[in-house]
Amino acid sequence: MMTFTLSDALRIGEILFQASRTEIMPRFGALVAGQAREKSSRFDVVTDADEAAERAISTALETAYPGAVVVGEEATACNPTLLDAIGTADLAFVLDPLDGTKNFASGLPLFGAMVAATVRGEVVLAAIHDPVCGNTAFALRGEGAWIQAEGDARADLSVAAAVPVRDMHAIIGTNFLPEPLRTTVNGNLSRLGMSAWLRCAAHEYRMAAAGHCDVLFYNKLMPWDHAAGWLLHREAGGYSAHFDGTAYLPSHRTGGLICAPDEASWRLVREALLEPREPPQS
Repeated sequence: MMTFTLSDALRIGEILFQASRTEIMPRFGALVAGQAREKSSRFDVVTDADEAAERAISTALETAYPGAVVVGEEATACNPTLLDAIGTADLAFVLDPLDGTKNFASGLPLFGAMVAATVRGEVVLAAIHDPVCGNTAFALRGEGAWIQAEGDARADLSVAAAVPVRDMHAIIGTNFLPEPLRTTVNGNLSRLGMSAWLRCAAHEYRMAAAGHCDVLFYNKLMPWDHAAGWLLHREAGGYSAHFDGTAYLPSHRTGGLICAPDEASWRLVREALLEPREPPQS
């Protein structure tokens, strides 16, 4: 299996930084008519910034790693067969050039750029860049997770300590859940201390890896939204699994995903959210 080093992580972080500086931030708050368009729904949009950043990042990755397959969100919309490479390629980069596009298009400074490197279906490197703050969260498989700005020292990341369910702060988006599960989960949210949704997996994973929230709960599992964040959370000490307890892989697009500080917390929050409430006694 190809081994990635700190040098590789910083190189990829620089690629994300440069694309954000030249293609994303100059367009933030400056989009005009026609530069933001619906894809599958009014909640799923793409902008000129997404497309330009993906071109820039893809070109830089292909130059730095000849022979690698780049599975970009926008390229895959045109060629869905690119997704097949994630499970088989000797080296693939799973790329979301602008996660949180709805926030970006709304003028909300809560978006990011994400890259995960996969080797024959295993995530080995993650980089999640915040274009607004100019720093990047990194993870190397087996070597931990940290956050770093250009020229600064790294700060290691660690998930929150375990707490009772009633004190958990969870990031939960239920809009992609099928019924009746959606109604069940929505009805169980009061079992938690707090719940929110940022419309931006990049920042949600960064929050969890830094210990600023306890639980992440997702249903829709497109690889560019989760591959990098999953490794970041795991290398920060967290535990995650599909709703049925099986392990996540970036080739998986169904099955849901719960991330928690440890396995015991995962079991508690799974029960709290997915198990229907007992009907009131008559």
